[in-house]
Amino acid sequence: MTLHLFDTATRSVREFHPVRSGTASIYVCGATVQGVPHIGHVRGSLNYDVLRRWLVHSGLDVFLVRNVTDIDDKILTKAADHGRPWWEWAATHERAFEDAYDRLGCLPPSINPRATGHVTQMVQLMERLIDRGHAYAADGDVYFSVKSFDAYGALSGQQLDDVQQGETPTRGKRDPRDFALWKSAKPGEPSWPTPWGDGRPGWHLECSAMATAYLGAEFDIHGGGVDLVFPHHENERAQSNAAGDPFARFWLHNAWVTMSGEKMSKSLGNTVSIPQMLADYRAPELRYYLVQPHYRSTIEYSDGALSEAAQGYRRIEQFLRRAASQAGVVPIGALPAEFTAAMDDDLATPQAFAVVHNTVRDGNAALDAADTPKALELAAAVRAMTDVLGLDPLSARWSEAGGSETPTRQALAGLVEGLLAERQRARAEKDFARADAARDRLQEAGIVVEDTPNGPQWTVRNS
Repeated sequence: MTLHLFDTATRSVREFHPVRSGTASIYVCGATVQGVPHIGHVRGSLNYDVLRRWLVHSGLDVFLVRNVTDIDDKILTKAADHGRPWWEWAATHERAFEDAYDRLGCLPPSINPRATGHVTQMVQLMERLIDRGHAYAADGDVYFSVKSFDAYGALSGQQLDDVQQGETPTRGKRDPRDFALWKSAKPGEPSWPTPWGDGRPGWHLECSAMATAYLGAEFDIHGGGVDLVFPHHENERAQSNAAGDPFARFWLHNAWVTMSGEKMSKSLGNTVSIPQMLADYRAPELRYYLVQPHYRSTIEYSDGALSEAAQGYRRIEQFLRRAASQAGVVPIGALPAEFTAAMDDDLATPQAFAVVHNTVRDGNAALDAADTPKALELAAAVRAMTDVLGLDPLSARWSEAGGSETPTRQALAGLVEGLLAERQRARAEKDFARADAARDRLQEAGIVVEDTPNGPQWTVRNS
């Protein structure tokens, strides 16, 4: 089986074939850098990181562009509210996003272009659209004429009569459904010169210009959150196709992270920031939580679900460390066929993780039976699978030597595991009072212990 992906444009799962043999080209809508990143922001980047890793494993050279929107109404408003220059506000939060991506194990993009660095390409695109009769200038603004493009609404399923762009009405618009490609300069705002007057780019224009600048007029995959289907991606597709570019062959959209049924959003005040999360959980545990569900499935955030995901990662980690301690060096082995089939089926990560955990279970059984060759073979397969998912516990990034645990957590782990060993010795000696005392000490310290067939598992209780 070859890779199949769900394409929003056709509303179907289609077989993936790259535009250029041996190369996959991906454009991912990145952050509007208006504030500190939360787990809803980074979920998509992790999903497309897994896609990229799978394409590389499949033998393709991957070019991934992830843009930075560094000029936007929200950025200008928040910078002004805090009395800071807009460019400094944007740069500060861009660094926060890049730090979050890196800490969660995202491979760096081939390039992460900023909107403000591509005004020349935007002007060229607007000129092409005006020459073709799909855009017009009015009082220093430039608009895309929605009625001029017959296929408008095809990506999102919008009916033309129902379209609302959510933009502030202006006198120069010929049709309220038209959207801004360029906004004329306003007092106190940054601006750039164009043939139609000074101003700044509209949100939709920048992505079309940057995608084609780096990936060409036609490329393989355009990705982003499901909330971007309309109006952002609908408008990108319209302006690029109207200019004569085939643009993206596949449109992929990841679902939201929600809290109490609502999309995580700074405006709703229901966000959980990455720094907050990493104060309580290790980075690979948070990555596990965000990539284990299918990318098109909504994640309803809860402390319990995150704690369960952390335990899932630790089961994998403990098996591989146990295998390494008994069998020696564990290499990266071959992928099980069931895992490959799951990943080729629109990145079915829940099924892929099920294969991982079944293999961990069988590997622990082999270790219990002192079948070292079998245990080593299974451990190597687990390393191969988790490597594809960016979660290999024995990798340089996530092993203790790679710095995945803080000194504080390493010290805590040493103390907890010492008490657990004492508890196990007491139970073996049938000194149950001493065993219970060790358990009670752990519970009083906020450590939850679960006895499993693979030995005791521990987590820090969330308050």
